Amino acid sequence: MEAKLWEPRLFSPTHALPFLPLPSLKRSFSSSSTTTRLVVRSSVSDTVPIDKNQKEQLKPNYSPTPPNRDLRTPHSGYHFDGTARKFFEGWYFKVSIPERRQSFCFMYSVESPSFRKPLTQLELAQFGSRFTGVGAQILGADDKYICQYSPESQFFWGSRHELMLGNTFISKQNSKPPNKEVPPQEFNNRVVEGFQVTPLWNQGFIRDDGRSDYVETVKTARWEYSTLPVYGWGDVGSTQKSTAGWLAAFPVFEPHWQICMAAGLSTGWIEWDGERIEFDNAPSYSEKNWGGAFPRKWFWVQCNVFEGASGEIALTAAGGLRQIPGITETFENAALIGIHYGGKFYEFVPWNGVVNWEVATWGYWFMSADNGNYVVEIEATADDPGTALRAPTAEAGLSPACKDTCFGILQLKLWERRYDGSKGKIILDVSSNMAALEVGGGPWFSTWKGKTSTPAVLSRALQLPIDVEGIFNNIPLFKPPGL
Repeated sequence: MEAKLWEPRLFSPTHALPFLPLPSLKRSFSSSSTTTRLVVRSSVSDTVPIDKNQKEQLKPNYSPTPPNRDLRTPHSGYHFDGTARKFFEGWYFKVSIPERRQSFCFMYSVESPSFRKPLTQLELAQFGSRFTGVGAQILGADDKYICQYSPESQFFWGSRHELMLGNTFISKQNSKPPNKEVPPQEFNNRVVEGFQVTPLWNQGFIRDDGRSDYVETVKTARWEYSTLPVYGWGDVGSTQKSTAGWLAAFPVFEPHWQICMAAGLSTGWIEWDGERIEFDNAPSYSEKNWGGAFPRKWFWVQCNVFEGASGEIALTAAGGLRQIPGITETFENAALIGIHYGGKFYEFVPWNGVVNWEVATWGYWFMSADNGNYVVEIEATADDPGTALRAPTAEAGLSPACKDTCFGILQLKLWERRYDGSKGKIILDVSSNMAALEVGGGPWFSTWKGKTSTPAVLSRALQLPIDVEGIFNNIPLFKPPGL
C-alpha cells in the first residue's frame, strides 16, 4: 500500500530554541551594509555588526578525522552495498543559535547510487522504476530554504565505515572532484558547488535550483564550521550504542536510524540570504537514515537547547509505522526516547519498556515512557504552520514528505522510578522554545495515539549484550558497509 504524501502547501519544518525575551517569534538577519556576527560562548553571547571590509573573522578549526575517534557510534559509515536494490541514505546536521532563536538544518541524501545517472530504457525494463541522484537542502534562519538536486550521483562519495561524505555538483575547470575528505582550502580550489562533511567538519556552497516555489528560498548558501562532539549515543566514556539495537546491522526492519551525535558544540559561519552569520560553541546535532524507504508515517522531536538546568542536555525522540519484512504488507509501531544529561544516557526503547504517544496531525506532540528505572514525559506544541522538507521517497524520489519547525515549545521531565513503580526523585524539569518537531508520511487523518509492543522473544534478543561491531572488527573482510 502506498504512503500518501501531503500537498506541498501543507508541509513545514519545525525546530525551536530556548526561552529568551524576544520581541517576536522570528528575528531577521537582513542588513544592507553589515554582516551579522552571532557569537555563542557558553552562556555569554554577543551580536556584533561587522563591516564587510573588516578582515578579522571567526575561523573554524579544521582537523582531519582521526581513526578510532571518541564518541563514534555504530553505523557511522555509508551503508550502500553495491547492489541494484532500491536504496537511499540521508544525513541530517543541525546548528542552533539561541541568541536569535534560529537554527540551520543541513540535509544531504543519495538515491539508487548503483545507477550513477538516470536509468536507460533497458535498465528500466530490467530493474523497474528507480529515482536517482543527490540532494542538498538547508532549512535556515527565518524558515527560509534552499535546495540543490542533481539526478546524477557519479561525484558523490561516502566512507564505508566513518561519517564522511561529499558531493560535487560543479567542479572547477580542469579540477577533478574529490572522492574523499580533503583540507578546506583544497575543497574550495576544486569545487564550485558541492559539500563535504565529517564528524568534525561541514562545508559547502549550493545554489537553489528553483524547484521549491511553495516556500521562501534563498539563492545561495556557503558555510564552514567545525564541531566538538559532546555526546554520541550512550554514556560518555562507554562504548556507544546502535540507536535501533544490534539487529540494525542486518537489512531488516528498514528504514534504519542512527543518531551519530546527540550533542556537540560547533564554531564557524554560514553566508545566508546575503548575510554572513558567525557562531562559536553553538549547540549542534547529527543523525542519519538508510534503507529501502521511509516509514509509512512518522513523528520526530529533537532539542539540545534548554532552560532550567546547567550543562549539556540533549533529547531525541521519534516514532514510526514501519513495514515488517515478509510477503504481506504488515506494519508495526516503533518508537524511542533518548536523553543525555550529565554524561549519562537515559534510554527508553521497546525492548526495555513501553513508549506511549499522542501526536496530532500538526501542532501537538506528547510522549511518555517507563524503562523500569526511570520515567519520562515530553510535551511539545507548535504555533507556526511549519515548513515542507524533502525526503527520498519510493513514490516520487526527493519530494516534500514531511512538515517541520524549529520553533517548538517543549517541556521535558525525567524521574527516577520508585520501587513501587511511582515517580520518585525528579532528575530533569526543563523547557525550550527551540525544539525541532516533525510529522511525516501519511496519510494523517487524525491524532495518532499508539504505543510500542515488541514480542517477548525479540525483546529478549535485543537485550543481549552483543557487540556486532566488535565481532566484525575481528574479521574486517566480512564487516558490512556502514557499520
